Amino acid sequence: MPHEVSYLMTKRAFRRSFFFLVPTLLLVIAFGVGGAQQSPQDLCSPLNRAFDYLENLFYQPQRVDPDEALYNALKGLVDHLDDPYTEFLPPEEFEQFQDSLEGQFSGVGIEITIRDNALMVIAPLAGTPAEAAGVRTGDLILRIDDEFTDGITLTEAALQIRGEPGTTVVLTVRHTDGTQEEIPIVRATIVVEPLDVTVLEDERILLLRVLRFGSNVEDDVEIALSEADLESFDGIILDLRNNPGGELDAAIDLADLFIDEGTLVSTSSRIYGNETYVASGASASILNLPLVVLINEGTASASEILAGAIRDNDMGILIGRKSFGKGVFQRIYRDGAFPAGSALKITIGEYFTPLGNAVQDIGLTPDIEVPEGEDAIDSAIEWIAQHAGARMPMTIVGEATP
Repeated sequence: MPHEVSYLMTKRAFRRSFFFLVPTLLLVIAFGVGGAQQSPQDLCSPLNRAFDYLENLFYQPQRVDPDEALYNALKGLVDHLDDPYTEFLPPEEFEQFQDSLEGQFSGVGIEITIRDNALMVIAPLAGTPAEAAGVRTGDLILRIDDEFTDGITLTEAALQIRGEPGTTVVLTVRHTDGTQEEIPIVRATIVVEPLDVTVLEDERILLLRVLRFGSNVEDDVEIALSEADLESFDGIILDLRNNPGGELDAAIDLADLFIDEGTLVSTSSRIYGNETYVASGASASILNLPLVVLINEGTASASEILAGAIRDNDMGILIGRKSFGKGVFQRIYRDGAFPAGSALKITIGEYFTPLGNAVQDIGLTPDIEVPEGEDAIDSAIEWIAQHAGARMPMTIVGEATP
């Protein structure tokens, strides 16, 4: 049986301890070879011996860099897992990773992943140079400037794409329709605000576009809801299209805001076992108006947690196109034995929607599908008009199964 946790009691502790926590831990590694256990010293002995040979015998000793040798050895250690989200991050890469979590960095504004050994765009971020230049969700990045992306890691790709504002990077991409294009993009300082608020249909519908799951997004949404005269509204649209995710706890915070009772998300990991996080009952402020969640192929990770929680609890309907399908979460480890400033990012578990549906490599299927090229907001407005005056939870007839 999964361990059930009250989210009201554990929300702040969860933020401190669960996702992207940066503890100092000693990792004890034991690998079996031929049925025998090897100590970390035995495992690393061949590596130490190989470095000794290189340092003392390589014909150009000035090219032997101990730090770079160590970084590459540590990267090689995780490469065999074939998991794009598990990475060793040298100091510069870890710094850039932290910057991206803060929502401000210098680059072009795309979220990337590796799928089927290819570098792929999850989504161009709204209002960024990448979006303006024509980068699309689902594009495969074949080259960054003149460098092919075969075998590249996510962080290596991010470092190559980012750079000083005003400089240009050329991405050679293959679009989902099979066409290939070279796209020059002028880098800029990217600032991703977590929320954009709009009122539609003669101030009858509140549109909340969540652009980033950072630590303050729950507060921003709660303020937007408190400032709106919800009693005069027919419904709410929560736009998660092209939102590649962010912090796991931020998604749970938001889900708790929209869900009266029930499961928000369940997780499974070797460290924590099976855990279930339940609503605190703090969502009364939204009056349970008819709620539409917009998703598409750029909706990933934390966005899928929120969308799945709302739909599985009958607190809203999903409209748009099938989501990306990132259903695993990572944790950062900084060990005293690692080089200063570096870190190891490890996929430690998988999450499931409240009804127990897996998301990894599957995604969420919308209840109402909107073909590419049509505006899902129009469908959302139509659905809210049909259900004006109703209150959630509401069972969606013909609901699709993710």
